[in-house]
Amino acid sequence: MLKAAYPYYLGNKPVAANADLAVTNKYTGEIATRVALADANTIDQAIGLADGARDACRKMSSHARAAVCQHVVEQMLERFDELATALTIEAGKPIKDARGEVSRGIDTFRLAAEEATRIYGEYQSLDISPRATGYEAVIKRVPIGVCSFISPFNFPINLAAHKMAPAIACGCPWVLKPASRTPIGAIIIGEILAETDLPSGAFSILPCSRDGADLFTTDDRFKLLSFTGSPDVGWSLKAKAGKKKVVLELGGNAACIVDRDCDVDYAVERLMIGAFYQSGQSCIGVQRVLIHESIYDDFKAKLALAAAKLPVGDPMNEDTFIGPLITENDAKRIESWVGDAVASGAKVLCGGKRDGAFFDATFVEDVPRDADLTCKEAFGPVATVEPFATFEQACERVNDSVFGLQAGVFTRDMHNVFYAWNELDVGGVVINDVPSFRVDSMPYGGVKDSGLGREGIRYAIEDMTEPRLLVLNRVGLDPR
Repeated sequence: MLKAAYPYYLGNKPVAANADLAVTNKYTGEIATRVALADANTIDQAIGLADGARDACRKMSSHARAAVCQHVVEQMLERFDELATALTIEAGKPIKDARGEVSRGIDTFRLAAEEATRIYGEYQSLDISPRATGYEAVIKRVPIGVCSFISPFNFPINLAAHKMAPAIACGCPWVLKPASRTPIGAIIIGEILAETDLPSGAFSILPCSRDGADLFTTDDRFKLLSFTGSPDVGWSLKAKAGKKKVVLELGGNAACIVDRDCDVDYAVERLMIGAFYQSGQSCIGVQRVLIHESIYDDFKAKLALAAAKLPVGDPMNEDTFIGPLITENDAKRIESWVGDAVASGAKVLCGGKRDGAFFDATFVEDVPRDADLTCKEAFGPVATVEPFATFEQACERVNDSVFGLQAGVFTRDMHNVFYAWNELDVGGVVINDVPSFRVDSMPYGGVKDSGLGREGIRYAIEDMTEPRLLVLNRVGLDPR
């Protein structure tokens, strides 16, 4: 169970300044706990403390930074059930999915412990012409400085870890704003980090209202802003960020192509996961399913039958597959989008019903191309289905989107595998699985309105460091 109240973390230390943020149990709607809420003065103080910790963080040895990350791994394993239960309560995430996220958070810090000791540089010979004879260069990567992190509600442990862990690994101090609806997981990690030898001021974890969070974007003491969340918010933050580097991991309406030669039963099984795990609240959740016309009728029938069997209910129940959405208003929005599509000629194959914050697993066909259900990010347990005649046509339809995060392709045709990889305008193509697949070491991110930059520890470290050049003139070094 959750504690009665949680502090925020300011300069590595817990501060029970107030109990102003009520965190609800997303299944019951009741207040589950209260959390200290930071104001603008606290955020300013946190930035100042992090700025003062830059040199100490930069000078930490790689083995010391690795030890911090390894301590988090060990303590997350020790507190595994506590973290999973907290996640299920604060996010409404089914307990099996919650355990999966905690496991991924552990993987993320474990990877950071490994990468902390292998941030490599480069040697370059500069004698490309006679004038540079005797010159050579060495390049190392140095921490960029203080980082601003804003993490989302849907993966409140692992997506926060994808910001905290690489920053620790490469020696950047940071301030994190966790989602106010789901701050507990990040605060527990803060409790663990407070046990380590990180320099004083190296980190702060500050739940705060959106109105009081402008400094996370505008303060020039931050050298990098990493935001994960909705596209509208992300791009507006980038416009206000000034000179700092910006990394955006935003939304999508991910598509999955089902080719005629695929393993039908396996594809149906994986699409249940891709479209409906954690109630579809994933930026790479399957929202559009394109099925070859030769198998379309049989495949869509199997999809509808499988979706109708998914257990809905209390997320603490081991059998529950679909829990509540993060708010009832989100369920109402999806209900409205489905209704608008039906009014425009679409047909609901299964689901389509709302009960409070719950929404049934839903497939809809014949959805107009300009409908919200097709064009926007649904972020809920609903997906469209449509037939295609040729693989090239399917890829064109995948690309007919302002988003480009990941795409899935079920096929045994190697020509189509490479065609998809070459032609799909997305950050990643997943073959014989859903676009929702992610391993925490891989470069993850999107193009177009889906964002800028890549997560995955090694790739995040590249964004959080800068190359520093040393030029050597051997003529000046050689004995005369």
